[in-house]
Amino acid sequence: MAESDLQAYYARDEERERLSAGVGRVEFLRTLEVASRSLPAAPAVVADIGGGPGRYTDWLVDAGYTVIHRDLVAGHVEQVRSRHAQRVDTAVGDARALDLADDSVDAVLLLGPLYHLENPTDRIRALSEARRVVRGRGVVYVAAISRWAARLHGMLVEHTHLKHPTIVEMIDEMEATGEMRPIHDNSFNGYAHTPDQLREEVQRSGLDLESCVALEGISFALSDLDQRLDDPDERQLLLDTLRALEPVTELLGLGPHLLATARKP
Repeated sequence: MAESDLQAYYARDEERERLSAGVGRVEFLRTLEVASRSLPAAPAVVADIGGGPGRYTDWLVDAGYTVIHRDLVAGHVEQVRSRHAQRVDTAVGDARALDLADDSVDAVLLLGPLYHLENPTDRIRALSEARRVVRGRGVVYVAAISRWAARLHGMLVEHTHLKHPTIVEMIDEMEATGEMRPIHDNSFNGYAHTPDQLREEVQRSGLDLESCVALEGISFALSDLDQRLDDPDERQLLLDTLRALEPVTELLGLGPHLLATARKP
């Protein structure tokens, strides 16, 4: 994805609220759940690389962590700075060439950069940079879009093809190559992984893979998702189900996102 396309997409400022409703809400809750299993205790230093407008940075700050935030979009950096000017080291930065010293952080969140790197060399470079800056046996969390998200979530559930019919002609190639081309002006475009591919790239970067799980699973298909999340019993049932099924190999690609947990050797 060209940087100009990335900047145009995020200039729409839709990312600010994306994790607050529907399947984005599940993505946020499940990311925190999976990461919390192995995050070092606060006030450890955590680098939120490609951290966008800072939803995960906010959570880390509230939990007492020392946080470094980097993002390619200046507007995202300004949003984080406006909330955490005295508490977070935030700046414009590229995941492929971080301005951080070797072995300088305890954990890295890499929850967005791989979405936008179509070239495998660039993806390995971003993963290798995360490995470089994290201390020995430090943990790195790597998110990826599932290869089948555009068809299952975009078309089957969101009916994207009714508003943007060009996706119908593009979907087979998307799934064959992983390259998510724009379906309208300033739309999202980037890269989608298979589970095996994500595992392989993490390992090629020199990180030790601990797990690769499905985040949202089948929840994306529930038409009453927010109502379920608002009901304590239904919320518990949903999260218990996603937790139980998260490692099932045959189901990993069903949901919109994957999350790999890895460590520096």
